[in-house]
Amino acid sequence: MPLPPPPPPGRPRLGQAPLLALLLLVAVVGPARPISFQLPGKARKCLREEIHRDTLVTGEYEIGAPPGSSTGPSANLKITDSAGHILYAKEDATKGKFAFTTEDYDMFEACFESKLPVGTGRMPDQLVILDMKHGVEAKNYEEIAKVEKLKPLEVELRRLEDLSESIVNDFAYMKKREEEMRDTNESTNTRVLYFSIFSMCCLIGLATWQVFYLRRFFKAKKLIE
Repeated sequence: MPLPPPPPPGRPRLGQAPLLALLLLVAVVGPARPISFQLPGKARKCLREEIHRDTLVTGEYEIGAPPGSSTGPSANLKITDSAGHILYAKEDATKGKFAFTTEDYDMFEACFESKLPVGTGRMPDQLVILDMKHGVEAKNYEEIAKVEKLKPLEVELRRLEDLSESIVNDFAYMKKREEEMRDTNESTNTRVLYFSIFSMCCLIGLATWQVFYLRRFFKAKKLIE
């Protein structure tokens, strides 16, 4: 019995396809870049992001003093959830780090509030740099490799495993949201159908009443027999 021909050169084997797909995904996604923006005097700017439950969130921030200012940077940082619970707060923040773990899927908000007086045109705004990471990006795989004594290949496989698990969780969440929206649409369609039937019944009843009322009126006026 002749053996099957080998796969053509340059084509990945069946077992290598998932690993190559994950490597390609890691290369495409890449690390997140810090966010920088200008913070005027006596102003407040907030950044919002939706994050899943049981997710590690880490961040670094740096607030630069306006050029020519002798007082240095002056701003407050506060991170809260949609219920107003304070997860991190720092007054007169200049540079630092923060970390917390989410308890539920929620919208989280990081707000920077300047304490400098409003400039007169000669004092520039403060420069805020925020590097916020969550999930796989927030994990320090170098520390994990030191603690668990992992080889570089094992560390990369661990990172790919965490990334694939994160993607699966995202797809599961999107599927759940799609099911919830479908149920909402079906419920709305059912209510609209019942309301339409009720409206038609009301119109038919009103038209019937008008016919009998006009017939009685015309008979009373002896316009019809």
